[in-house]
Amino acid sequence: MRFADWIDHFAPAEGAPPRTLLAFFRWGLRGTERVLALAGAVSIIAGITEVIAALLLGRVIDAALSSDAQSVFADQSGILIWSLLFFILLRPAILGVASVTQSVMVQPNVLNLILSRLHRYTLGHAVTFFDNDFAGRIAQKEWQTARAMNDSVVEILHTVLFALASVVGAVLMLGTVDLRIAAGLVVWMVGYGFLIRHFMPRIRQRSKARAGARAMTTGQIVDTVTNIKTVKLFAHADYEDRAALGAMQTYRDRSVEFGYISVAFRFWLMALAGILPVLLVGGALFYWNLGLVTAGDIAATGAVALRLAQMTGWVSFTLMGLYANIGEVEDGMRTLTPPHTLVDKPDAQDLVVTNAQVDFKDVSFAYGRRTGGIENVSLTIQPDEKLGIVGASGAGKSTLVALLLRLYDTEGGAIQIDGQDIGGVTQESLRRMIGMVTQETAMFNRSALDNIRYGRPEATKDEVIAAAKQAEAHEFILKMQDHMGREGYGAHLGERGVKLSGGQRQRIALARAILKDAPILVLDEATSALDSEVEASIQGALDRVMQGKTVLAIAHRLSTISSMDRIIVMDDGRIVESGTHTQLLARGGLYARYWDRQSGGFIGSQDAAE
Repeated sequence: MRFADWIDHFAPAEGAPPRTLLAFFRWGLRGTERVLALAGAVSIIAGITEVIAALLLGRVIDAALSSDAQSVFADQSGILIWSLLFFILLRPAILGVASVTQSVMVQPNVLNLILSRLHRYTLGHAVTFFDNDFAGRIAQKEWQTARAMNDSVVEILHTVLFALASVVGAVLMLGTVDLRIAAGLVVWMVGYGFLIRHFMPRIRQRSKARAGARAMTTGQIVDTVTNIKTVKLFAHADYEDRAALGAMQTYRDRSVEFGYISVAFRFWLMALAGILPVLLVGGALFYWNLGLVTAGDIAATGAVALRLAQMTGWVSFTLMGLYANIGEVEDGMRTLTPPHTLVDKPDAQDLVVTNAQVDFKDVSFAYGRRTGGIENVSLTIQPDEKLGIVGASGAGKSTLVALLLRLYDTEGGAIQIDGQDIGGVTQESLRRMIGMVTQETAMFNRSALDNIRYGRPEATKDEVIAAAKQAEAHEFILKMQDHMGREGYGAHLGERGVKLSGGQRQRIALARAILKDAPILVLDEATSALDSEVEASIQGALDRVMQGKTVLAIAHRLSTISSMDRIIVMDDGRIVESGTHTQLLARGGLYARYWDRQSGGFIGSQDAAE
């Protein structure tokens, strides 16, 4: 196996992410322990190697001084050969292995492992989680948290452990020179520790605030770009600019606050780093003057002092980055890791559909409020029955469908499909059995082929084309070409399908539903955004997609559901009428009033007010 494959970089996580820092790191890194331990061991060896280099330098100088210039190579060949092998072969090999562990084994894999785990968990949140936040902010938090965790791991392994090994090795090496010089290094390290302890928590807090402001800025910009047509139609470019500038100003302020603490930390760090060579080399010179150390010891001490002084700078900046990253991880944890509010039961089984009968049994749901939604709805939809659902805005039609898809859990009663409570089956298996075409058809900025194949990802291209032909989409797809020159089924549709007309988007959605071939079909205002001529042109495709399926069709345009097997009328969260189109007209109730008062086929605002 290649070094790059030693970590399974897409391995699933076990359970939900904890909400405490160390446990969260363990959750994200589980499965990488052996590789990280190896990388840490290599880093420690590399740190010790740097001390050995200084020690060898001192030994070579002492050896040179103990021989005549003419005979030094002959007299000291042993130490010179060993030093040559160390600097040319052993040291580069050790540092090369350390580089491989960092750049090939750890960094690329850990980032993807953490990001994939966070993304899977985020996708498991209920729709309310996404409704309550910016899409751009959520995406930013996923990437920010994964990157910060990855950088923290790399910094600990390849900087902190390296530095600790170098310092411990330096103390031991200086102890062989003079214990008092080694004690001076220890005292300096204590002062360095107090400096770190003072500044790092402050850096952590300000980094967390900066990360939150950055994510909010990204969310604001993405929200504007996503709705750019609305911005332009309402001539609100200035308004959106002010909103973005407000978010940017907050980010700038948090960045300045972070900058001030960084400047103070760097100043005191450089001052402390300047003391170290003076302390160690000065001490070595003092004891050399007393005849207690050799010239080689001075050279070795000087090399160690300069190396540690240099290391102090980049290690401290690394620690500053580490604490900043920890602040960003904590910020991401707060956003991404709330417990899932809609989960499968531990013993949930896959839904098995044989007849596709749907039963609502005394179902109530009010979105957690006292009023709204639906109340005590009981309804049975027989296998292959085509049910139309009408009612004014806010009557509960879409709530009924959302509960059937288990986008929310019922607050009272139960929903069954073929006798199976949907609360006791897996969400994935439930939604696989329900096809849906909505008024606002969801399109990805991918090819026409991929958008249709979304209904059944394993479908062949021939099956996709067959579904497109049934939906009367094949002809216009063949004529498409995007800005990259891709044509036909390979042409991309633009974000949310903006390059298509309303009728074309509906045909793509119908082709997707045909390809999915689920036994239950939901049409939620599937043609309300289309004019009558376009609606008539795809009515045949709608009829074909409904064949042999249990259908729930929501409509304001009553003409689209007048031929349904049965129609129910909802008002204020309840079913108030039920029957065929003819029966409901003859009854002279709410449906008949809707029918009489419609202008252009829509339930008017006057009805919604009644």
